[in-house]
Amino acid sequence: MMDSSSPCDQSLLSAECEEGINEDENLYQKLLLQAAQEMQSQVTPNSKPIKPEPGFCVKTKTSDGGKVFVNICQSSQVPPPPDISEAELVELLQSEDPSGFRVPMSLGEPHAEIDNSSNGCTAYDVVINPKFYNKTKGSELVLEFLIAVSFEGLENKYDLQLCREWKILKNRKFLGSIADQNIRTKPRPGIQELESRLTDDQLTSLSDSLGESPPLTLTVEPPQGEPQYLIAEISLPKVPSSRSLVLDLGEDRMVLSARPSLYHLDCFLPFIIDPESSAAQHHRGTRILTITMPVIGSA
Repeated sequence: MMDSSSPCDQSLLSAECEEGINEDENLYQKLLLQAAQEMQSQVTPNSKPIKPEPGFCVKTKTSDGGKVFVNICQSSQVPPPPDISEAELVELLQSEDPSGFRVPMSLGEPHAEIDNSSNGCTAYDVVINPKFYNKTKGSELVLEFLIAVSFEGLENKYDLQLCREWKILKNRKFLGSIADQNIRTKPRPGIQELESRLTDDQLTSLSDSLGESPPLTLTVEPPQGEPQYLIAEISLPKVPSSRSLVLDLGEDRMVLSARPSLYHLDCFLPFIIDPESSAAQHHRGTRILTITMPVIGSA
């Protein structure tokens, strides 16, 4: 666990147990909760609301000193990651490429809250599967790994920089309110194959205009026996952020574009995969996009 005597952590410990919020602040909290519920009630097509259950709350801050709370929540509607032992996780983290293991999670929108010292702060809700959540109770390694990947997911989605010194609140499971989230229930429409009327030279010119083809590596998990996951790793050295990426998954096809015309990848997959339960994560350090796709059949 993190050393509470460190300078960064000291600034996070202010007034954790203070009580006595006045009526104006109670009204402010109610208005914040109402606004969050109204935003979350707007269900998009091909999605369904889930009601996350509280787990624990992590306190940290941004690189510019803003106070941040991350509510780690759980819902059986979020698919679990592949089962992995602590020994296997240690081996994976010590390998040259530890990015092969991904934790499916739903990242909620930021919501403004006030902490126990009556100061403004920002809270995020991260929802994972209960089976993986339960693994954190008996393993400090799994707990720290979950917090690390949650921070990385929030950083990639919201262009943040979070302090890697953190504290788990002992007396509360979440800060503010945990709003319902919407998760996609149906895969995106399949990619229709159209007959091409272009010449080979025209196709080459069109491909060049869309961007260069990035290196792609496909692996299966587990390496032996019946494949459960197909993992794609795509090197995108010109892409600093996932915001420029557009990914479309069909049952047997993957199309990736990086704007503006940096990269374009269009390939068929060797297995039938479940697009709905697939997860993608872009690592800003290595600039590698990793896509974890559950295998449901042979191509």
